[in-house]
Amino acid sequence: MSESSGGDDAASGTDAPDATEGADTTDAPSDTSSSAPGTEQTVAGDAAPVVVCFDMDGVLVDSEDYWHDAEREEILPAVLDGAYPDLDEVTGMYYGEIYDYLDAEYDTTVSKAEFMALYDETARTIYGERVALLDGAADFVASLRAEGVPVALVSSSPRDWIETVLDRFDLVFDLVAPAEEFDGPGKPEPGLFEAAIADLGGVTARTVVIEDSENGVLAASRSGAYTVAVRDEHNADTDLSAADEVVDRSDPEALYAAVRQSTRTIRESVSGSNGRSG
Repeated sequence: MSESSGGDDAASGTDAPDATEGADTTDAPSDTSSSAPGTEQTVAGDAAPVVVCFDMDGVLVDSEDYWHDAEREEILPAVLDGAYPDLDEVTGMYYGEIYDYLDAEYDTTVSKAEFMALYDETARTIYGERVALLDGAADFVASLRAEGVPVALVSSSPRDWIETVLDRFDLVFDLVAPAEEFDGPGKPEPGLFEAAIADLGGVTARTVVIEDSENGVLAASRSGAYTVAVRDEHNADTDLSAADEVVDRSDPEALYAAVRQSTRTIRESVSGSNGRSG
């Protein structure tokens, strides 16, 4: 994992929050229910900061609206012979792993290099020209960091796509964690989140993850993080049941309030876990 180049402060670390700043190690009892974050954790984890991890596609930017159209109308017809997958099968996965999945489960007609080149070409237009940032997202991320909350961008998109978004919208994170740079399987497996959280000095039970795909929600939930899913038109029928709560992306203030409430609950809890028993 490496730090974001979305701003000089993130790259140098001079203005990034201390990983321990903002962590509350109080032992006051919690009034939260068992479904809320912050009811079980080892004593060692109590000293860890509360961490927030954002997915990019479909959360920070509305790229899934464009990706789904491109996949249905252009990419999948160009690379598969016959049956196509339901997009929920592959949404949220690293595109190199998407090819591996399609090659194993369907009849591919192109090489992996050709497949990835097609995605790269499509990405240049989607991220460089078409996507819009979620209202208030830059200010919200900046406010979390200013309050001493380490914030990561954990994405299945490769770094060059991510950097396009960071540069266009002046976004700065304490850590950018692309799946292509992780030595292990990406979403829906939890390792990508686990590694990013550890790199920020955190533990998964004191982490809030914001996701939108079934694969992303599963990865976050399996890591043990408190998982907030966002619902939008592109995932209206997606199974997000593994999330702890679901918020409508059309109401950014409600999303930010949900993130703040869950981080507050974790901070104020006796032991700092998300309340899962297993």
